[in-house]
Amino acid sequence: QVQLVESGGGLVQAGGSLRLSCLASGSIRSIGAMGWYRQAPGKQRELVASITSGGTTTYADSVKGRFTISRDNAKNTAYLQMNSLKPEDTAVYYCNADIAWDLSTRRFPYWGQGTQVTVSS
Repeated sequence: QVQLVESGGGLVQAGGSLRLSCLASGSIRSIGAMGWYRQAPGKQRELVASITSGGTTTYADSVKGRFTISRDNAKNTAYLQMNSLKPEDTAVYYCNADIAWDLSTRRFPYWGQGTQVTVSS
């Protein structure tokens, strides 16, 4: 009923930029917080950035000043602009969103399938 689809990953050299998108589709009633997580090989999934429905943002210390999260509520889409990328940013990036669907007012967390970001040195 609800699907999150990420796009925009790829291979980039250190110092480069990428922009990830996360589109929520389906019978959506409302979307609360949206966030980007990442998981590198052999490591736990970690929060990269999040944004509330009102636009309040939080960032992991490792990406502050380099990454910017934003959202377009009319398009049910979140974005992650990643600048000054480093090899240690290499990971699978996942979108997460709290979504109420159909006639329900209760929100549940949904995850996308992930998109690979690889930063070469």
